[in-house]
Amino acid sequence: MRFLHRVFILAFLGFIFLLWWGHLLWRNQDNLSIMDKGVDLPPMFDMLLHIQQLRKKRLRSFCSKTGKNIRLPSTQNEASHLLSSITVNNKLQFLYCRTPATGVEDWEQLLEMLQEKENVTLQIPIAYHHQFGNQKALSLYNLTSMESMLKSYTKVIFIREPFQRLTSAYLHGLAGGLSFEEFIQNILDNSSEKNRAEWAPLVTQCHPCLIQYDYILMFGLLGNEVHHLILRTGLPKNIQIPEFIDAKVRWAYSWLEEHMFHELSLVQKQQLCHFYRLDFAAFRFPFSMLWDHTCTSGSN
Repeated sequence: MRFLHRVFILAFLGFIFLLWWGHLLWRNQDNLSIMDKGVDLPPMFDMLLHIQQLRKKRLRSFCSKTGKNIRLPSTQNEASHLLSSITVNNKLQFLYCRTPATGVEDWEQLLEMLQEKENVTLQIPIAYHHQFGNQKALSLYNLTSMESMLKSYTKVIFIREPFQRLTSAYLHGLAGGLSFEEFIQNILDNSSEKNRAEWAPLVTQCHPCLIQYDYILMFGLLGNEVHHLILRTGLPKNIQIPEFIDAKVRWAYSWLEEHMFHELSLVQKQQLCHFYRLDFAAFRFPFSMLWDHTCTSGSN
């Protein structure tokens, strides 16, 4: 069993190396033009585009089965409450769901860097750009502006496997001195705690059936996927994108995740499966200790 586990790890490391190699390949191709349909794109670019299509296909299937939040509420208060996790960048015309510990912090650093560059703008400005000010929370705009931006801005959601998010929240000191088992039980017992942005289900925070996200970016692969996004949205290809360390963090957490997972009872694990059932249905997380060991098998 351990041999198979090592083989699996080596295979995945090989896959990460291929992504890294593809990333370097893109940056060395000075003549690459995403907007020119006559240019052949690197195979790695096609692969990432295909991955995005698969993620969105799964999400559409989930939404069609559940029918969750497919329309914006007709009143200002309801719409503002529903979109309270959505952040706006007007200069670069992005909307993104701000969920902690999913890579969004590095994304915001990148946007701030681009924001400071006066010559960095999208190649094709949108029709509604002049209507909006410098406020960043989508919920602060009026209903008409919300609808306009939801239709025209590039929309991004960052996703991370639920148990990894819980582990990250605990390691970042959000447990208030509780053991990990006590921390999890506190979340499961208290309805107010379940709504904390650090671990609330992505589906309930980001409303992916209402917001048709253009990009679904996964923690662990952000470096290549963000580069792909930047090229696709028409920003200059020579922009130096800061290093995303999410892949390194993911592997550093692997032993801790396994240790903490075994601290929990079977009942707690099953309750977590139920708590995150919509996230597991809407998104495919290729490495999930919770899903693989409990949610699909019912055993620990």
